[in-house]
Amino acid sequence: MKLNEILNGIEYEVVKGNIDINISNLHYNSQNIQNNDLFIAIEGYNTDGHKYIKSAIERGAVAIICSKDIEEEIENCTIVKVKSGRKAMAILSSNYYGNPKDKLKIIGITGTNGKTTSTFMIKSILEEGGYKVGLLGTIANYIGDKKIHTERTTPESLEIHKLFRDMVDEGVEYCVMEVSSHSLYLDRVYGIEFEEGIFTNLTQDHLDFHKTFENYYSSKLLLFKNSKKSVINIDDKYGINILKDLSSSCYTYSIEGEGDLRAENIEMHPRGIKFSVDYKGQREDIDIHIPGRYNISNALGAMLSCLNEGMSLDIVKRGLENLSGVPGRCEIVTKNYDLGYDVIVDYAHTPDGLENILKTVKEFTEGRLISIFGCGGDRDKGKRPIMGKIGTELSDISIITSDNPRKEEPLKIIEDIVIGLDKDNYIIVENRREAIKKAMEMAKKGDVIVLAGKGHEDYQILKDKTIHFDEREVIKEIIDELY
Repeated sequence: MKLNEILNGIEYEVVKGNIDINISNLHYNSQNIQNNDLFIAIEGYNTDGHKYIKSAIERGAVAIICSKDIEEEIENCTIVKVKSGRKAMAILSSNYYGNPKDKLKIIGITGTNGKTTSTFMIKSILEEGGYKVGLLGTIANYIGDKKIHTERTTPESLEIHKLFRDMVDEGVEYCVMEVSSHSLYLDRVYGIEFEEGIFTNLTQDHLDFHKTFENYYSSKLLLFKNSKKSVINIDDKYGINILKDLSSSCYTYSIEGEGDLRAENIEMHPRGIKFSVDYKGQREDIDIHIPGRYNISNALGAMLSCLNEGMSLDIVKRGLENLSGVPGRCEIVTKNYDLGYDVIVDYAHTPDGLENILKTVKEFTEGRLISIFGCGGDRDKGKRPIMGKIGTELSDISIITSDNPRKEEPLKIIEDIVIGLDKDNYIIVENRREAIKKAMEMAKKGDVIVLAGKGHEDYQILKDKTIHFDEREVIKEIIDELY
């Protein structure tokens, strides 16, 4: 494809060379560059792509996109300067792949918690309506039933538009995607117009990156400024703020208040939830197979967005009830064993997430609630004592352990969690496998163990390596050892 075609829609300055040249591929990682490729120099937080321009040229790059002046002498290479490398990369990527975003209906979900579950719910509903659906999210990316590994919640724009292209080529009509605050702030979804933007909630997380809660909120708000319709949870105070800050079409859902869609007659049970809704005079009883009051909220957001897209309430009901569960989201991993107690794996890694899962499980626990949790290293330290307090207040017994310590010392993270705790109903077991085993050894009939923090993840990030660590496998191994 010609470089001048790839540059369509971008303000740029040709610093050197000719833009009427053929480009084989685009990359922002210089190590992936091959002959006749275009290298996009991105200013990152850990490194700056401008440092690798010479390396990219040596590997065969014939053109460079930059946002800074290049001081070193460059020969036999076209140099194009733009104002924002990240915004330019989003447009370049879309152009290069034939603007597949314009051929898809894209639904985006943002919020601290609930994004993953909401995407799976929407995918199930749309598929019940006869559509082929793509999904971009934390657990994996999907094109229909085909699962594709993912490294982060929302990929870089180059990967996003490549996935969009693959989806279009395979007949996908809708793409439902998690939209993280990082991706909004870093322009990974720049230039994408969403059919629906869904807001789940906003609680403390990612302040290591955003620094202030106001910055975090402002990043989330960007999704709705680029959505045709906004679907907002008004049980969350920041949902009310979004309504005030938007002038676009807004639709609301609620458990506690009067939204456009509201849950009534709620019945909680160990394997799920029953509730009823009234939508424009039509009433349906819904029975979903995922426990937790907060999952009613996730279901309402998913329902309302699909109703906005023309789905009937009957299809919406069937789509939700067809979903058997979401990996690592209030997932009962011992339901095929007769242990007398259950072990639940959940991704809860924020104060709000931990509080939600523990309150949910407490509602149907006959015996003791035993929680196992930690906090990730190199992340927001402010949430550590908050999570310690929540864990010990809502559990009968807490086992505080290691999560993904990354470059920090695990015991130092644990010290931050337990500082200032009023209750003494906790023990510290640094090794996560041993913590799980300890909980299972002490569990009695009617108890429930909640293993929080990692959910679907099958790895643990340590100081100098990433090791395989799938909690489902670990639990099975421990069952084999103990029984």
